[in-house]
Amino acid sequence: MAMSATSSSTISFFSSSIFLTSPSQNSKFLSTSLKFTSMKTTTKTIFHSQNPASSKTLIRSELATLPILSFDGEKIGETSLDLKSAPPETARAVVHRGIITDQQNKRRGTASTLTRGEVRGGGKKPYPQKKTGRARRGSQRTPLRPGGGVVFGPKPKDWSIKINRKEKRLAISTALSSATVNAIVVEDFSDKFDKPKTKEFIEAMKRWGIDPKEKSMFLLTEVSDNVKLSSRNIGTLKLLTPRTLNLFDILNSDKLVLTQPSVDYLNKMYGIDYEGETEDDEDYEEEEEEDEEEEAVEGGEADDTSNVAE
Repeated sequence: MAMSATSSSTISFFSSSIFLTSPSQNSKFLSTSLKFTSMKTTTKTIFHSQNPASSKTLIRSELATLPILSFDGEKIGETSLDLKSAPPETARAVVHRGIITDQQNKRRGTASTLTRGEVRGGGKKPYPQKKTGRARRGSQRTPLRPGGGVVFGPKPKDWSIKINRKEKRLAISTALSSATVNAIVVEDFSDKFDKPKTKEFIEAMKRWGIDPKEKSMFLLTEVSDNVKLSSRNIGTLKLLTPRTLNLFDILNSDKLVLTQPSVDYLNKMYGIDYEGETEDDEDYEEEEEEDEEEEAVEGGEADDTSNVAE
């Protein structure tokens, strides 16, 4: 994972202008196919303490002005995205810790092998100790024999690591603020599809200046069935909701497509005016706990099934 995180060809985030001395060094920004006005960005610094001179940890606010496109691909207005962002000297470390935490917490940790004491059989000494001319052996389940135990093999373990809630939120907002270089806002198109049609969805992407061969991420607050069915056959497209928003898909995408409701959600949850936990956060935590309980139950059922099979 560490190797893929440092590759600019796989993770577009590390080639973003937030880590470069000038936006002109970003090849993706230069090669963008959008024919609209360039994004306007305003940066302001926020101090954690009341005394700016004594504060060492700073959080920036990235205010980006994005064009709003109609379903036909015409510019109909502008909107602003004001997100918190880590300073350039620590942004890479914050996002790296967030993505490593996400990837490592997905590991089930169920790999297991049997030692020589757990393998079935091998209780009887295969032949006498002496007078056979062969090497002495006390069990047929020694690790030196086929079918024997495994030495230092994997055992079930918990791979999960902890990350502070504020740090995780800052990692997501930093990744989003850097992705605004290649982001656009489109009007709500949930009612534009009368029936599922992948061809029409691809044509709409081309009107918005998005190459279907490039990786793109759509963030929608509500996904209609026709939109979901029309886009699911496009292998380079990720259709996310606020519940499924994650760091990997943000970093792995070349284009970010938002709607006005999703922009309002990002400004509310990851913007400078965010004050603390909301009902959405509590619901999200409850869903995470339920998912963990379901995975634990599924793991227990799988172990019971394997024991019955034996």
